[in-house]
Amino acid sequence: MFKLSLYSVPEHQSKYVEEPRTQLEESISHLRHYCEPYTSWCQEKYSQNKPKIQSLVQWGLDSYEYLQNAPPGFFPRLGVIGFAGVVGLVLARGSKIKKLVYPPGFMGFAASLYYPQQAIVFVQVSGEKLYDWGLRGYIVVEDLWKENFQKVQISSQ
Repeated sequence: MFKLSLYSVPEHQSKYVEEPRTQLEESISHLRHYCEPYTSWCQEKYSQNKPKIQSLVQWGLDSYEYLQNAPPGFFPRLGVIGFAGVVGLVLARGSKIKKLVYPPGFMGFAASLYYPQQAIVFVQVSGEKLYDWGLRGYIVVEDLWKENFQKVQISSQ
């Protein structure tokens, strides 16, 4: 009787021979190498924008959930604030500056009636930012004034 070992491997001399590429494979390879910079650019942009898009989607889901379980009186307040914006748009006929100022102004006023604490905080923060911007502008104008008009006075003497 002839016994075969379970762990022995028959010895065969195998040789792997790679077949030559076809014209179709060569064309696809050439196309992939040609498109590689563009695809890597797209992947880079996707990886940069993915967190922003995910946070935007999460904000949308949170907003949807909030609107599904809105506190009592939220929708009437929202309607009044929106109506104030429409009134501001109607009253701003004719002037582009009025169209930029009136609707947000009326909406802000209506929102401040319903949410006074948030309005106070908003005004405080906005006032600080406006003060900072004004101070920066003053410094820039002062520097320009000193640079330009002191040269004129020195050269005229």
